[in-house]
Formats: sequence, structure tokens, C-alpha cells
Amino acid sequence: MSAGIDVAIIDSGGANLASLQFALERLGARSQVSSDAGTIARAPRVLLPGVGAAADAMRRLRGAGLDRLIPTLRVPLLGICLGMQLLFEHSAEGDTACLGVLDGRVERLAPAPGLSVPHMGWNTLDSIGSDPLLAGIDAGSYLYFVHSYAAPVAGSTLAAVQYGRPLAAVVRRDNFRGVQFHPERSASVGSHILRNFLAL
Repeated sequence: MSAGIDVAIIDSGGANLASLQFALERLGARSQVSSDAGTIARAPRVLLPGVGAAADAMRRLRGAGLDRLIPTLRVPLLGICLGMQLLFEHSAEGDTACLGVLDGRVERLAPAPGLSVPHMGWNTLDSIGSDPLLAGIDAGSYLYFVHSYAAPVAGSTLAAVQYGRPLAAVVRRDNFRGVQFHPERSASVGSHILRNFLAL
């Protein structure tokens, strides 16, 4: 454990760090925003948030040596929004090599009649699989999304969201999980998911 914290929040340069800390604080969890590899390596749980561009976020992670550390972590790690996308092998956003924890590529959403890009606002989960992160979460639950890139539904997908086609909304491989939505902005359902994460 690092300095008595419950969660290390990786400083990936996103603007949602304070709201994440506040959401965790409401659940009684102690968190620390850090880009220090030692602090992150000692933490009992790790959040990888992200708002912005994949290339910028990966450049920040590489600069701190976290691109090498993150795939070796064995504690529960949750990627949020861009943080989830960074867990994949590659993002079309800036033709960016990512962390490679999950197989596959993240692609830009295609605009269509009635479907603007970014996908922004409340949408529902479907095809929910069994996982402790989703305990007590039902299909049809509303979560808040803001993203222009997405991962396809694949073997790592625990739950999907429909936006023109099915997209990965919750993913998992071993101790690594990711959510495309923002739990810190998703009212009681998002809070429930964060509570589940703290119990992992």
C-alpha cells in the first residue's frame, strides 16, 4: 500500500481527475493523483483515467515510464474513457501505439443520420456479462458517455453499448478492466460501479 491510499489515480493529463477524486471520497476511499512509478506500483488499486487525445496521453505515460509499468501491474486496474482505450494495442487517433494489455484496435466513430460524433450523453448498457465490477448492474442501466473513438465488441467485452452498432462499453482481461463511460458523471449507477471497483 502506498502512504495509506486506497487508489492511485494515474495522472494522464485529463481534466476529470478532481471529479474522480471527489467521487471516490464520497465512497470513503483515499486516493492520490500521481505519475510516480513507485507510488503507482505500491498502490492496492489503480485508476487510469483519460480525457483528450490518445497520442498526448501515451506521450505522458511514456515520459514517466508508465507505459512499461502498467502492463506489469497485478492489482485491480480500471481504465476510464480514454484510459480504457489506452489498454488496447492501437488507437486510430493519431495512429498511436497503446499499452497492448487488450487485443485489438480503437477506431473513430463514423457519423450517421441521427448519430453525431462524439457520442455524448446518456446511453444504456446491454449484453452484460458476469463480473464483480458489474455486480448489481442491470442491462438497460444508463451511463454517461463522451467519446469519438471506440473499441469493437470482442472477447474481452463484458458489456456493450449501441451507437449505430455495438461498441465495447466494459472490458476485462485478468486484473485489467475498462469502462468507456464516465462513472464519476453517471449518478448512482456510476457510483455503484466505483464501489464495486473498491471492493475488488
